[in-house]
Amino acid sequence: MPMPQFPQGKLINVSDRIKLNVHEQGSGPAVVFCHGFPELAYSWRHQLPAVAAAGFHAIAPDQRGYAESSAPEEISAYGLAELSGDLRGLLDQLGIERAIFVGHDWGGFVAWAMPVLHPDRVAGVIGVCTPYMPVPVTDVMRNMVGGEDDRHYVLWFQKPGRAEAVMDKQVRLIFDRLMRRPRDPAEMAKVMQAEGKFDFNPFRRISEFTADTPLIVTPEELDVYVHAFEETGFRGGINWYRNIDRNAREFPQIGQTKLDIPCLMITAQWDVALPPHLAAGMSASCSDLETKSIERAGHWVQQEFPEEVNRIIVDWLRRRFAILNDERRPS
Repeated sequence: MPMPQFPQGKLINVSDRIKLNVHEQGSGPAVVFCHGFPELAYSWRHQLPAVAAAGFHAIAPDQRGYAESSAPEEISAYGLAELSGDLRGLLDQLGIERAIFVGHDWGGFVAWAMPVLHPDRVAGVIGVCTPYMPVPVTDVMRNMVGGEDDRHYVLWFQKPGRAEAVMDKQVRLIFDRLMRRPRDPAEMAKVMQAEGKFDFNPFRRISEFTADTPLIVTPEELDVYVHAFEETGFRGGINWYRNIDRNAREFPQIGQTKLDIPCLMITAQWDVALPPHLAAGMSASCSDLETKSIERAGHWVQQEFPEEVNRIIVDWLRRRFAILNDERRPS
């Protein structure tokens, strides 16, 4: 498969202190792609050209803490208020009234927060693996591992500097192991039973994972991630996790507020981090919801099965935003 072309980024001031490195392609109704951890805007390299070719303005920022975008030192700068505010500021700077937001992994939590915190700026939401649900809290995760924080990556991330000291020295190994086709869930369950106990911390144990499934990226694509994180380290992205309890306290309405906008949920059958069953109750809180599932797909579904993800997204965008799209076309 040829390496997809990805538009050059440009730094945009979204607030007095934050600049985002933003990649854009196409024209028409705006579709903003929000990446997760540990990823980049580059994770949407397959989606931007497809969405642009369908008549939309595809926009993918490297979000706060990533790549060339601003990365404040204070942990409190990475809460949902700040992250969603960045996207509102981005729309302001680009002269866009409303956008469709697409989010994967952590970017999904930001995308689903947008219609709750900034409803006047949202035309629709697409969740990729991440469903619309309340913000998770650390107490629930701590119960999963019997109080042994090292056994869950989110809990391991909570102490400043601890994860960075391990991960920043193993950037290439981390991406080489993460960016691979998933194992069968039954087989993966065995891997997650370390010393007879549940262990959901691949970052701490990355050297124990063997390269026994195919990469879902080319060597050149892998280098993009490696070079970016060798420059910045993982601190910025990890700081998003250090605000999850604060997010839950400040925004209990997220996951509870009913959404009356077009919503699309794409699940990945073999996603261990965000399994499809988490999206099962979304119809109760999203009045206009479509769901699609991609079989045998893992967490990095938009990179593993880009053509299928593109087909689902473009079909939904064309059907649900055809009138808006027609209004933007010259007569």
